[in-house]
Amino acid sequence: MGGEKKATIVEIGPRDGFQNVKEFIPTEIKSKVVHGLIQAGLTKIQLTSFISPKAIPQMRDAAQLCDEFISSFPNIDFSVLVPNAFGADRAVESGVKEINYVISVSEEHNMSNVRRSVTDSFADLASVREKYPDLIINLDASMSFGCPFQGEITCRQLDEYVKRAAEIGVDAVNLCDTIGVAVPSQVEDTLGRLFQSYPDMAFDIHIHDTRNMGILNSYVALQYGVRSVQTTLGGLGGCPFAPGASGNTATEDLVYMLNKMEWKTNVDFEKLMDVARFLKHNVNGNFSGHQVAI
Repeated sequence: MGGEKKATIVEIGPRDGFQNVKEFIPTEIKSKVVHGLIQAGLTKIQLTSFISPKAIPQMRDAAQLCDEFISSFPNIDFSVLVPNAFGADRAVESGVKEINYVISVSEEHNMSNVRRSVTDSFADLASVREKYPDLIINLDASMSFGCPFQGEITCRQLDEYVKRAAEIGVDAVNLCDTIGVAVPSQVEDTLGRLFQSYPDMAFDIHIHDTRNMGILNSYVALQYGVRSVQTTLGGLGGCPFAPGASGNTATEDLVYMLNKMEWKTNVDFEKLMDVARFLKHNVNGNFSGHQVAI
């Protein structure tokens, strides 16, 4: 890569990091974490999820968090996760301008996760795109690299998935290694094929750190030219509907490496660590980040 090396990091801890914490995190604590992330220089933050509180009670204060942050910080790109058109409606009503709509590449996991077929999910997504033409829609492609129910995800299966997304007109496809099975050669091969087949599509990456591949696979993806990398403070998180999905790639670990390698992240590592320590002392979660453990 020539010229300045830039890395866009999307902090998804307030959503993916918190959703696996069983004890409800007070909204005030969540708010302090988000404020700290902003002060550390993060400009892209996934704030919450508009999902049924019966499924994930941790997200029951979604509207409250959106009311607090979205209009108050116009220079921050806040996104939220939604599983269906109803969630998208609630997000838009709360002032959200960017959503991540989740559809699994695996039929079996999609049924487990959102209780509908992949085809039905894409039809629902198409209705959201038509209803909200100005809404930024990123498609979270869960199980892009492997599935606990199906096993291997075929090249053809992923290609057809991205083709559907392109036809609907999503703004980006986020390739999610939901259970952390990917290896660098697989990331390279997948991105190389998709970049060639869909040159007008933006791709993001989301790597779980189940087998300690998170930093390496994220770095490979950045070198390949993905638009952004998703991480969580402290390495918190995982998919509650995917057996074996442990924590995410830790934001502080990735920022440490990239800053030391003179990539431009615009993130202040020491301020980020202050937020990580606050989080560890105030949230009873399974932290996997190496830096926050120091």
